[in-house]
Amino acid sequence: MRGSAIAASLALSILAVSAAPVLAQTAPEQAKPAQTPPKPAQPAPTQPPSAQPATPAPQLPPQPPAPFPQGAKVAYINPQLIFQQSVEGKAAIARVQALVQKKQAEGQAKAKQLQDNQTKLQSSGSVMNEAARAQLEKEIERQQREGERFQQDAQAEINEIQQEVNNEFGKKLQPIIEQIATEKGLHFVFNAADAGLAWVAPGLDISPDVIKKLDSTAKPAAAPK
Repeated sequence: MRGSAIAASLALSILAVSAAPVLAQTAPEQAKPAQTPPKPAQPAPTQPPSAQPATPAPQLPPQPPAPFPQGAKVAYINPQLIFQQSVEGKAAIARVQALVQKKQAEGQAKAKQLQDNQTKLQSSGSVMNEAARAQLEKEIERQQREGERFQQDAQAEINEIQQEVNNEFGKKLQPIIEQIATEKGLHFVFNAADAGLAWVAPGLDISPDVIKKLDSTAKPAAAPK
């Protein structure tokens, strides 16, 4: 299995990280209708004496992974599972999330500045002199253009780091898969994300082996300075 195919599957694992817009809506808030006073709380009905409290369902112990079938020559992996549960994958996701949160904070600050000016224009524009009103309108237009450019640049930067972490993780994952395949004498290792598998024996999933070996080779995180 090629590393590029793995990277394509991994992209799905962090797609949701950047799903939220970086720049918040800048339209001024609409006046909210007056809310009716809440009704006084009604006392909860008393439980009949004969009623018994519900018994929680017993928690079943986690099932051990199915053993790898002896003599099997094929196996499969779940790249998204490996990405989400391995040390390297979690670090990559945290890296993307940190950038997304940074850009969202910057976008919200820009949106707040724009909304403040829009509100000012709405509430005080009619009493401003012509020069002051024109200057405020010009500033609002500038902030709107700047916000659009920021949104595009931020999304491009997020997409770039997503592609970077996908490629880096795929390069680390590929030799691990090859090593495990050699150890088990496998002829094929399928990618469960795009192989279109209708059914496979659970024991053929070597994702836990990949995660374990990948974590054993992961470098410890550098201590903060």
